[in-house]
Amino acid sequence: MSAIEKSVLTPPVTAPAPVPATQLEHASTPPARPKWQKYATPALVLLLTAGLVVTITWNWNAWEGGRSEQVTDDASVRGDLTPLSTKVAGIVRDVRVSDFQQVRKGDPIAELEDSDYLAQVAQANAAVEAAKAAIENNRRQRELQDARISRALAGVEQANAQIAAAVAGKEAVSADVVRTQKERKRQEVLLQTSSSTPQKVEQVVADEQRFSAQLASREADLEQAKTLRRSNELAVEAERRTKKVLESQDLQLIADLHGKEAALMVAQVNLGYTKIAAPSDGRVGERQVRPGQLVSPGTQVITFVSNFKWVQANYRETQLTNVKVGDAADIRIDEYPGKVLHGKVIEIAPASGSQFALLPPDNATGNYTKVVQRIPVKIAFEDSTTAATLRPGLSVIATVRTRQ
Repeated sequence: MSAIEKSVLTPPVTAPAPVPATQLEHASTPPARPKWQKYATPALVLLLTAGLVVTITWNWNAWEGGRSEQVTDDASVRGDLTPLSTKVAGIVRDVRVSDFQQVRKGDPIAELEDSDYLAQVAQANAAVEAAKAAIENNRRQRELQDARISRALAGVEQANAQIAAAVAGKEAVSADVVRTQKERKRQEVLLQTSSSTPQKVEQVVADEQRFSAQLASREADLEQAKTLRRSNELAVEAERRTKKVLESQDLQLIADLHGKEAALMVAQVNLGYTKIAAPSDGRVGERQVRPGQLVSPGTQVITFVSNFKWVQANYRETQLTNVKVGDAADIRIDEYPGKVLHGKVIEIAPASGSQFALLPPDNATGNYTKVVQRIPVKIAFEDSTTAATLRPGLSVIATVRTRQ
């Protein structure tokens, strides 16, 4: 069939009638809604969002602090790092350890030349012995003074006896003198009446003179005995005073002995300082001195790391609501991935870390921005053997299980 035939047989296509413009506008435009419905949905979304934000902000600290497991990665292994230093000056004789060596308590680490300090100890010993000899000499002098005092007291007793004898002799002779004086007077009266002879009178006069001389001698003996007693009494007083002086010297000598003994102790302590030993079981760091080196007091020899280790976890203050001493803890160390160690809380710091800083913040001046503080929590390992193998400074993830 030709193209002409196809065009003749195909019925003509009639175009649709045009639709009025007003009818098209009414068909495409939706029905109008009230204005309040246009803003209700956004307003409701904003209110719900604000309520959610307020609720989270208001209760966040309570939710965070109320969790049964408190986790922080602001934690690390800690240990006692003790710098071992010299106390006295000297030349290093020997260093007994190598770098990072394991040591036990009392193991020698370093030694200084001790000849000077041995001489000081010997000198102090000699001074102590001299002080003891001085005390012994003083004791013997006091014993000698006691003997002198006893001798002087004996002299006093002897003088008293001589005085008593002189008094008795004087009394006896006085009676004879009185008797002879009376007899002389009687004989002289009788001689005047020729009732006596001159020879008798002369004899009586001689007796009187003899007894008077004896009386004078007894009086002289009495005075001599009194003088001797006074002399002995003075000697006793002098010897007693000398003894008191010796006793006071004894106190001084004892104090001097104590001073010499203290000096000996100082010399022995300084001698002991020439040897540096490990304070406990642990490891040493890198050596800071070598044999032959001259060191002064305070020179660091080596750093000692004790086997006792713990974890210091710096928790946010909002996490410590229910954390208490004795709570169990899980410890994950970055050096040993997948391994969980166990421990428990043994201490909680009495203040935040910022308060222990060299320059603690002062919020009373300038602008204030609230920052969540961190509180150090000390966690001890249950297995001390494993803890001894750890190194201070290792990073840790600490999880404390609170006992609510």
